[in-house]
Amino acid sequence: MTDKDFLQLAIEKSKESVLVGAFPVGAVVVQDGKVISSAISNGKQLKDPTSHAEIAAIREACQKLQNRDLKNAVLYSSLEPCLMCYAASFWASIKKVVYACSRERVSKQHYEGGHDLKFINNNSRHQLELIQIKELEEQAWQIIRDWEKSLKKNRIIND
Repeated sequence: MTDKDFLQLAIEKSKESVLVGAFPVGAVVVQDGKVISSAISNGKQLKDPTSHAEIAAIREACQKLQNRDLKNAVLYSSLEPCLMCYAASFWASIKKVVYACSRERVSKQHYEGGHDLKFINNNSRHQLELIQIKELEEQAWQIIRDWEKSLKKNRIIND
């Protein structure tokens, strides 16, 4: 399987996340060409602000591998990781993060602050390889946009 194939799995997880009433992001951790873990962003249901898809996938991968070092793993996320998820990837020694939808496409309320992940990465002790597969951006963004529309319809969020 290719990066695009694994990223497609993360996008499918984002659909699953929406179906259970969670934030529309999915993530997959892959090592040696095999999916080690996958997760959704269900922090609201768990009442856990750290339960982003990327964090949950990293936690599960570490538990399965019984190791906190994921230096041979790749993280795939349907949305560009936030600063917390980037930091978790950094601390787990993940070398490569592949994502579909850039943060510029989504509402600013989904990211805390105006940090520039690429700037932070370039000034870190070691850089993660951050790759956007733009070919899948529209598909991932559509899931987020549909989710936002449903929230507005139900008056859960404002414009």
